Amino acid sequence: MATAHNHRPTWDDYFMSIARIIATRSTCDRLEAGAVLVKNNRIISTGYNGSPPGLPHCDDVGHLLEEGHCVRTIHGEHNAILQAATVPGASTEGSTMYTKYTPCIHCAKYVIATGVKRVVVGKVYRNAQAMEYLRDAGIQVELYEPGLDWNNRVVEIFTRDIEDRYAKEGNVQLEEKTATKNP
Repeated sequence: MATAHNHRPTWDDYFMSIARIIATRSTCDRLEAGAVLVKNNRIISTGYNGSPPGLPHCDDVGHLLEEGHCVRTIHGEHNAILQAATVPGASTEGSTMYTKYTPCIHCAKYVIATGVKRVVVGKVYRNAQAMEYLRDAGIQVELYEPGLDWNNRVVEIFTRDIEDRYAKEGNVQLEEKTATKNP
């Protein structure tokens, strides 16, 4: 039964929500960033700010700063691209990237080089020059505009208990097969 609280998100709302959740896995407290690469409305990879596999995290050993930037971690956008590279048959060509924050100039270069065609940014971080850099490369760049209805629905999704639900048809019963002997 559909009710008023069952607001169905747009694709942008849906994937940006996922990028925001992915960002919670970040292991560098300087910025919780997350990204999702999507092709044909299907997720092909995700990424968050974190150290390379097997290496210590900022949260555990502190930051590795170079010119005021932490270089211990791989950025969320870069990690999403790297993850796609490890999936056999995956291609970023023609994909859309949803990212919680504006990509840095280095990540913008990787986005351009890997054939991403659209970037949806949740919030401008530091400056908007990377957005213009992406646009200069022919990439469609949009600043995400969250819908109030969707934001309210997300809060409800994560604060309401998961309901007990039962099928109208009752419990499903599996038929038992009887073993037959070979003649």
